[in-house]
Amino acid sequence: MSGTHPSYWAHKTPDKAAYIIADTGRTVSFKELEDASNQVAQLFRACGLKSGDHIAWQLENNEFFFKIMWGAQRAGLIYTPIHSHLQRDEVEYILNNCGARLFIASEKIKETAATLRRDKVGVEHFFMLGGTADGYQDILAAIARQPITPVADQVAGAHMMYSSGTTGHPKGILPNWTPAKFDEMPAMLLASARWMGYDDQQVYLTPAPLYHAAPMVSCMLCMALGGTAVIMLKFDPETALAAIERYRVTMSQWVPIMFTRLLRLPADIRGKYDLSSHQRAVHAAAPCPVDIKHQMIEWWGPIIYEYYAASEAIGQTGIDSHEWLAHPGSVGRAVIGELHICDDDGRELPAGETGTIYFAPTQTFEYYGEAEKTKASRHPSGWVTVGDVGYVDGDGYLYLTDRKHFMIISGGVNIYPQEIENLLSSHPKIADVAVFGVPSEQFGEEVKAVVQPMDWAEAGPALEQELIAWCRQRLSHVKCPRSIDFEKELPRMDNGKLYKTQLRARYWPAK
Repeated sequence: MSGTHPSYWAHKTPDKAAYIIADTGRTVSFKELEDASNQVAQLFRACGLKSGDHIAWQLENNEFFFKIMWGAQRAGLIYTPIHSHLQRDEVEYILNNCGARLFIASEKIKETAATLRRDKVGVEHFFMLGGTADGYQDILAAIARQPITPVADQVAGAHMMYSSGTTGHPKGILPNWTPAKFDEMPAMLLASARWMGYDDQQVYLTPAPLYHAAPMVSCMLCMALGGTAVIMLKFDPETALAAIERYRVTMSQWVPIMFTRLLRLPADIRGKYDLSSHQRAVHAAAPCPVDIKHQMIEWWGPIIYEYYAASEAIGQTGIDSHEWLAHPGSVGRAVIGELHICDDDGRELPAGETGTIYFAPTQTFEYYGEAEKTKASRHPSGWVTVGDVGYVDGDGYLYLTDRKHFMIISGGVNIYPQEIENLLSSHPKIADVAVFGVPSEQFGEEVKAVVQPMDWAEAGPALEQELIAWCRQRLSHVKCPRSIDFEKELPRMDNGKLYKTQLRARYWPAK
C-alpha cells in the first residue's frame, strides 16, 4: 500500500488526527476518515455511479467535506466543489456544464437547492447535509447504511475545479485524467508537496474555504502524506493566531488580504499568542504588496514562502523569504515546468520585457466542454497559459503584472492595475482597493480606484485628494487614479481574489 494516501495512515497511525476543525476542536482520526470515506464510496456505487462519472457539491467548511471528497476520490469519480456563495443560476450552469449525476447541497442553501431539484437540472441523485429539502435525501443517514469496507473496484478519481468566473462564466478545469491506483497521488501534486515541505510531522492550518483549489488540494496532500490538517470554518485574524498556538501549527497557507488583516490587528493582540511552533507560512492566489510582505517577514521571520500556480496545474514557481528579500515583488523561479514569456504574436521575449506567461507543462488539462477556450490557452510550441502577464529578471525570477483582461490602455499607454493596487493597499487609511479603467473621452480609458477605507467616516473628497496626491508622489502621473470612489466593502471573496468585473461594469455602458 502506498504511503501517499490516508488509507495507508489509517493502518499505520489509526488514532492520529487526519484533520481538526479549529473552531470546535472536533478531531477526525485517520481510522474514522477511512471508514467514512469507504461508506461514501459505497453510497456512490449504490447510486449507480461508476469510474469517470461526475458529481458536485456546494458545502461550506465542515467536518464532512473530506469524508465526501476522499470517498469520491477512491470511487474514481470526477468531483467538483462549488463556491458556497454562488447563486442559483450560477450553480445550475456548473451542474449542467460538468454533467453531474449526483449533487450534495448544504442545508444553508436549502431554498436554492429546492429550486434546482424542482426545475429538473440534469442531476439524478440529490442529497443534503445538515437538513432536508423537497426531493433531497439526508446524506448522513444514507452513508450510515453503507458498509465500511472498500468498494471492490477502487480507482483514483480527480477534482475538476471551476475558475472563479471573474471575467465571465467559470470554466471547468479537467486535468489529463486516466484511471490509476486509488492510493497513488498525481506526480504534479507530489512535486508541489515536496516543495511545500509536507511530511507526516506537519500540522497544517488552512483559514480558507475548501471549495477553492489551493486549500482543498493542500489539505488533501497533508493527509495523504500523514500530516494533520487544521481547518478553520471561516477566516478571522485573531482566531487564526489562536489556532496556531492551540494546535501547535507548523505550517500554514494564506492569501495576501489575510496578511493585511493580520497586520491591522492591535499590537497587543498580535503579540498575545505563542507562534513558536510555526515553521513555514505559504501564500499564493493573489499578488502580495511588497510593503505588506516586508512587514510580515519582520513579524514572523524568514518563514514565509510564496508560490505562483493556477488551478490548471500547468506549472509552478516558488520563492523563500531570503530569495524574496533579494528580489522583492517576485513570485520566484520555476520549480515545476519551464517558464516562458511571450508577446501577443507568440514570440518569446527577453528578460525584463512584459508579456503573457506560459509554462511548458508537466501535465495537460482541458476546459471541460470548451474546445475553443482550451485551444486559445495553447502556444504553438505546446506551452500553456492561463492569461496572466509578467516578466522575468536576469536571474529567472518571475514578476506578475496583471491579467490581460484588466489592463488599462490610456492614451496608448499600457497600465497594469496591480501596481497601483499594491501601492494604495499600503496606505494606513485603506482596508482594501480595486483599480480598473473607466471611459475617458480624451484618453479612451483613465484610471479609477475604488477604496474600502479603514474608517468609513473618513470617506469623502478630502481622503480622495489625499490618496491621489500620495500616489502622485510615488508613481508616474499617468498611472495614478484620476478619481476615487468609496465602498464600505469590496467584493473580495474568501479565496482572496478581487471580483472587479462587477465593479468595473458600473462605469461602462452595457453592450
